[in-house]
Amino acid sequence: MLSYRHAFHAGNHADVLKHAVQALILESLKKKEKPFIVLDTHAGGGLYDLRGEWAQKKAEFADGIGRLWDEQARWGSIEPYLAIVRAMNDDGTLTYYPGSPELSRRLTRTQDKVVLMELHNNEVESLRGNMQGDERVTVHHRDGFEGLVALLPPTPRRGLVLVDPPYELKEDYFRVVETLKKAQKRWATGIYAIWYPILGREADRSRDMLSAIAKAGLGDVLVAELEVAGQTPDWGMNGSGMVIVSPPWQLDEQIDTFLKPLCAKLAQGPGAQYRVEWLSKVEA
Repeated sequence: MLSYRHAFHAGNHADVLKHAVQALILESLKKKEKPFIVLDTHAGGGLYDLRGEWAQKKAEFADGIGRLWDEQARWGSIEPYLAIVRAMNDDGTLTYYPGSPELSRRLTRTQDKVVLMELHNNEVESLRGNMQGDERVTVHHRDGFEGLVALLPPTPRRGLVLVDPPYELKEDYFRVVETLKKAQKRWATGIYAIWYPILGREADRSRDMLSAIAKAGLGDVLVAELEVAGQTPDWGMNGSGMVIVSPPWQLDEQIDTFLKPLCAKLAQGPGAQYRVEWLSKVEA
């Protein structure tokens, strides 16, 4: 149940999508001086050494952030994300990669807060070590689904929730939907960003989750997906997506701007595709 370690996949195509979107949302929140909070339900270890045994096992980063590393000037549309990766590797060699906690920590301001949840015993210790010394960051060793609802509404009342479970259990898909419903009842003004995998046809449950979210009455819900190859029964994870509830103004346009060229750059086989669509939209 708790075997998942994100270091195996650090910096892959799914991370590029997830972290580019995360950074754009945080930049949008920073347009106002008022403080905000970031709550991360499945934080992982926080940051990753790409030279490590787990990261090197499949070296998935080579077909993710690695494909962008030598041509960063081309990717101005996701510069807030790339600037953090670059700052962590100031010698020009791609060695370290930020998880969502490190991105949040580096992209927030002195008046903002970051709350991180992680259930895996080893991961939470890594997380605490990586985040130590930053008084704005709080780490909770707890189940992120339960913890999120318990911690809402937060102070300050502006902010972003990141939900990124491992989906090792099929129940995770249903827990995402139920947690979203409960969370929005407690904190209707928050932005919620949920990552999910797109798997081989027989294993994929993302369509059922998206359908349930669309019917949940959550207001404006945007979906962005990147598939680096067509779905086959045995491919594994051929893509991933982000659901954003109550997205910032023009986020759909920002994502569309970078996702078309990103899809071409990260393609690994026939059938690579992307989409940016409204899952539900409240008419003004």
